[in-house]
Amino acid sequence: MTATLVAHDLAGGYGHRTLFDSLDLTVAPDDVIGVVGANGAGKSTLLRLLAGVDEPQAGTVSLAPADAFVGWLPQEHERVAGETVSDYIARRTGCADATAAMDAAALALGDPALAPEGIDPADAYSAALERWLASGAADLEERIPAVLTELGLDLGTAGESEMTSLSGGQAARVGLAALLLSRFDIVLLDEPTNDLDLDGLERLESFVRGLRGGVVLVSHDREFLARSVTRVLELDLTQNTNRVYGGGYEAYLEERATLRRQAREKYEEFADKKADLVARARTQREWSSQGVRNAMRKAPDNDRIRRKASMESSEKQAQKVRQMESRIARLDEVEEPRKEWQLELSLAAAPRSSSVVSTLSSAVYRQGGFTLGPVSIQVNAGERIGITGPNGAGKSTLLRALLGTQTPDEGAASLGASVEVGQIDQARSLFIGERPLAEAFEALVPEFTTADVRTLLAKFGLRADHVGRAVDELSPGERTRAALALLQARGTNVLVLDEPTNHLDLPAIEQLEQALDSYDGTLLLVTHDRRMLETVRLDRQWRVEDGRLAEI
Repeated sequence: MTATLVAHDLAGGYGHRTLFDSLDLTVAPDDVIGVVGANGAGKSTLLRLLAGVDEPQAGTVSLAPADAFVGWLPQEHERVAGETVSDYIARRTGCADATAAMDAAALALGDPALAPEGIDPADAYSAALERWLASGAADLEERIPAVLTELGLDLGTAGESEMTSLSGGQAARVGLAALLLSRFDIVLLDEPTNDLDLDGLERLESFVRGLRGGVVLVSHDREFLARSVTRVLELDLTQNTNRVYGGGYEAYLEERATLRRQAREKYEEFADKKADLVARARTQREWSSQGVRNAMRKAPDNDRIRRKASMESSEKQAQKVRQMESRIARLDEVEEPRKEWQLELSLAAAPRSSSVVSTLSSAVYRQGGFTLGPVSIQVNAGERIGITGPNGAGKSTLLRALLGTQTPDEGAASLGASVEVGQIDQARSLFIGERPLAEAFEALVPEFTTADVRTLLAKFGLRADHVGRAVDELSPGERTRAALALLQARGTNVLVLDEPTNHLDLPAIEQLEQALDSYDGTLLLVTHDRRMLETVRLDRQWRVEDGRLAEI
């Protein structure tokens, strides 16, 4: 179905806080609109409003036709205990809801007493059946196995494995499978690139570009945005504005830079002109005051003519002051552009480790039916190594092997002396639980006072409304920022980053890249972010595939 979604004068937020307002957006067929902005700017909130999941604080969201099928795929792959892969896909594609609605309509058709008041059971069943067919539920079970196989997932007959048994990479591919199997008229995607490998990213890009319906997506993957979007909606929390840019992602970057430069120049021109007028008014005011004093002091009592002339001269000066003040008042006020909050990340270096950081000699690691190795490699102090490979190939296992946290089943492994590891793992596992963030962070750096912890977290955008919340209540991006703050608090000479860009906003990713550039310790970087791989300085590149390691 050809469908159009229109948001008019939309405002969204939570509680009494408004994140954006006066937002107008039209999503037409063939549109791919990328939504960008800092963490907390309201990107996910906007998608929930467009999907009809939440009510806006103001404004409207309308569909034409009104029964268009809108699909919203949230940021995190929610795993429900006991839910199979096929059940998960049915839920994510909207087929499960469509089936439940049709079953309820069929029951009401047989027993009209079950139908909602004022609704013809036959009409309700006809609409539910049409929706069920449009969702693709009729042949979903037949289509699932082929798509899972194409994505390299062997998860049993018709995907009967439970979602809770899957790795993060496998769950990401199942999420991609759900998207490929969906038949939405308008698609809303929240961080669809997270946890996808390069092959998955290419499939996602191909799918998005091939859609005939409109797409609104939130992503911090710069290469994905550059290859996919036709327009960009920026939610600027700092300036309290929102704006749609045409021409794709690279055009957005150029136009935004131009607009920001022009805004700064306009303000500086206004500020300089106002400062000049104020200075001139001050000078003339001083001259006027001085003239009056001189006239009163110097003129003899009987020299009325001279005194009158001096007073008239002073009055003219005062008139000039009033004219200058009037010119100042008539100036069109130009508000100073607010400075954007920036993640100020610096990676503290620990004393240098031994010259050899880690060595694997014919090491083999087994996990269930998966085997990594045999691997024989050496990591030297100061080396910067990028690690890539498909999901499930063994990259995280390799990191555990190099850090000595997993014992080899065969061969040998050794860790060098004085190695101080700083790590961000995929699961952000250091920040999980019900303890408040400040308390959980302080436990990891006991040498820090409570005030020091709060000050450091504030530098990473985690302020009073964050530090008192349970860690599990924080967003993935907020937990990632906490992990980066911990890296800054601790000295490290071996930095291990496993998909560090997942859930970080674009400014934070760029700041992380700058910090990595100045870091002089050993670096092990696992990422599928193609721009990061191009930007970060690397000495060596490894590729892990099917449990085998190769140097590129």
